[in-house]
Amino acid sequence: MPGDAGELLTLQRACWVQEALANDSLADIPALHESLDDVLDWMRDWSTWVVRSEGRLVGAVRGRLEPVEGSGRGFAWAIGRVMVAPDLQGRGLGRALLAHIESVAAPEATSYRLFTGARSTDNIRMYKKAGYRVRTDLDAPPLAVLLTKRL
Repeated sequence: MPGDAGELLTLQRACWVQEALANDSLADIPALHESLDDVLDWMRDWSTWVVRSEGRLVGAVRGRLEPVEGSGRGFAWAIGRVMVAPDLQGRGLGRALLAHIESVAAPEATSYRLFTGARSTDNIRMYKKAGYRVRTDLDAPPLAVLLTKRL
C-alpha cells in the first residue's frame, strides 16, 4: 500500500545501516540512497508484504517474477528487501517473511533468487538454512552475493 512507503523507507534505512556496517561500505548499498519516491516506484513494480505489531511496521519483504538471467527461458521469483526492525531481529520474523514470500511465488517461477551482503554472515546463514545456496558463478552487485533455491 502506498501509505506504507514512509515507514518502509524508515525501516529500510535502519536495516541497511547494519548491512553497511557489516560490509564496510555506505556507498555501495542502494537501499541507503533511495528517496520516498524511489520506494513508491518499487512498490509499483514489486508485490510487497508488511508486518505490523501494535500498529508499528516492523517487517517487510517483496517479490516479483523475473526472467532467469543467461538462460533465455524460465522465470525466477526474485525476493528482496527482507527487513526486520533491528530491535526485533533474531526472533524468527525474517524466516517467517522468507517463508511467506516463497509461498506466494508466481506459478511460472522455477526458482527463488535473492541478494545479500557478502559479509552479512547472519543473513547468509539464515538463507542457507532455508535451502538457498550461494552462486559464485552468477553476477552479483558490488559487495553482494546471489543466492538461489529451486522450487
